[in-house]
Amino acid sequence: MLKGTTIVFDLDGTLVDTAPDLTNALNDVLTRRGYDPVPRAAIRAAVGRGALAMIEEALRMTGTQDDMDQMLAEFLVHYEANIAVESRPFPGAIAALERLAASGATLAVCTNKREHLSRMLLEALKLDEYFDALAGRDTFAMSKPNPGHLTGVVALAGGDASRAIMVGDSAVDITTAKAARVPSILVSFGYSPPPPEGPSPDAVIDHFDALEKNVYPLLKCLTRET
Repeated sequence: MLKGTTIVFDLDGTLVDTAPDLTNALNDVLTRRGYDPVPRAAIRAAVGRGALAMIEEALRMTGTQDDMDQMLAEFLVHYEANIAVESRPFPGAIAALERLAASGATLAVCTNKREHLSRMLLEALKLDEYFDALAGRDTFAMSKPNPGHLTGVVALAGGDASRAIMVGDSAVDITTAKAARVPSILVSFGYSPPPPEGPSPDAVIDHFDALEKNVYPLLKCLTRET
């Protein structure tokens, strides 16, 4: 039923709850500098914006300044060595991927996480086998919110952007999809959903069990438009 359709997923905060391992990496850097660790809940919203945003937010919380480049380098060393200690797919994610694949959909990942880290994470969690293509922040010359990041990974997967859907958790994901003229589905359980005055997704789900019943109406709209 979904043959010829490409479903594209964001990674952190959408497919996988990576906040625990990312926060652990941040706190490793902070404590070795003599700063207090930050609680996961306090830094959660910054997780989806990347490591630098997490470091900036942590320093803002501590009221200090430091060498951001060096902190980032140390963060990445720790994170790469501990990339899937506590990170896990969100409830229902694997089952949803299996159902979509069984229905003929092509699956891809579009993330602003570095490509090699994204591949490491997916392989560690045994999720890599579900995806035909992956584009990280450094895969192309552009990254989200540039629409070329999304349309580029759809092309890598052998798909057509006119038959694609983006699933994400942030305003960046929704903005990217809109710019690419691709319907979007927001997961409400992610790290940084857009505020009410922000970009509006075409559908919102509270659990991956509801993914397909929102995918099909969007595909019908695409069919009518084409």
